[in-house]
Amino acid sequence: MILELILIGIFVGTVSGFFGVGGGMILIPLLMTVGFDIKAAIAMSVMQMVFSSVYGSWMNYSKGKLVLNEGIWVGVGGIFGAVIGSYFTEILAARTLEYIFLALVSYAIYKVASSSTQRSQEEKALNPAILFVIGFFIGIIAMMLGVGGSIMLTPILVGFFHFGTKKAATAGLFFVVFSSVTGLVYKLVNHSFDKLDLNMTYALSVAIASIIGVVIGIKLKDVVKDEHHRLFMLLMYLGILTLFVRKIFF
Repeated sequence: MILELILIGIFVGTVSGFFGVGGGMILIPLLMTVGFDIKAAIAMSVMQMVFSSVYGSWMNYSKGKLVLNEGIWVGVGGIFGAVIGSYFTEILAARTLEYIFLALVSYAIYKVASSSTQRSQEEKALNPAILFVIGFFIGIIAMMLGVGGSIMLTPILVGFFHFGTKKAATAGLFFVVFSSVTGLVYKLVNHSFDKLDLNMTYALSVAIASIIGVVIGIKLKDVVKDEHHRLFMLLMYLGILTLFVRKIFF
């Protein structure tokens, strides 16, 4: 099981670095496929996101790819939202969480597919208050589902504010730092891991292995063309949707 989880961690970390996602939207279905229930998968996902997002964002910043000013306002909003989202995770039924997850993946596919390369070249200026509100609501949903939030933030930045997918991905991964760290602290304070009787060796195996993957993913993102990056993002969302539909209904 440990080797299997390490390989999953490397794969998820690579996807995280390349697409700027926390990795939860891929890790959760994979962990469910190998036998974990959704609430245990969510808890493991939150831990993995802390490792991959912190290291990945540091890499992006050191390369001059990360704009801190915009990301901080979204991130602060995400902190407040994440606390509320962590609470809802404890009280909502697993089936409800699954349907919400499915709806968000479908939304992401629609927004990225409906954007265009031409539109993404004309970015809109973002008001700090708007960024805070966006981060707040994304933070709620992110911690409810154990995803980093970029599953929603990236499509919003691409579809509504005309960001290119690479810049949106970098901002999305930085947002994951705020939401995932907040969510992890909340779960530790409330002993959520103890309630789930979660094997911490399993959780740490995935989390640490994801750091290796995020290095690979960021290096790949930096060399691929913008239009190809957008296409790969669409394929990723479609793959997640297929995997999750199969898990829920079949």
